[in-house]
Amino acid sequence: MLPFTLMLPYAGLNATIALSILIGLILSSAFSAIVVYAQELMPGRVGTVAGLFFGFSFGMGGLGAAVLGELADHTSIEFVYHVCAYLPAIGLLTAFLPNLRDIKTADTAPSPKT
Repeated sequence: MLPFTLMLPYAGLNATIALSILIGLILSSAFSAIVVYAQELMPGRVGTVAGLFFGFSFGMGGLGAAVLGELADHTSIEFVYHVCAYLPAIGLLTAFLPNLRDIKTADTAPSPKT
């Protein structure tokens, strides 16, 4: 969704509506995969992981709205709009997440005899 959010500040009204719908669909489809990934990292804690993810998401959304509102008060709404276009770039940090295939392979591999 990063390319679409980067287009938002430069799009007209109708294009902004279309891009917002597309971005929302991409974001909502990825959220369930993220929760399942986290549940695989903590097997047996399905409810805990789901609750933490939803609670953390809504909490961070509320804090983010307050911070962006304060930033808009000090600068301008246009500046905040441009800042928000780059926020999905944080998703590039997912390259540092552990590879579950390597973890599962290590768990099933026979241990060396000593």
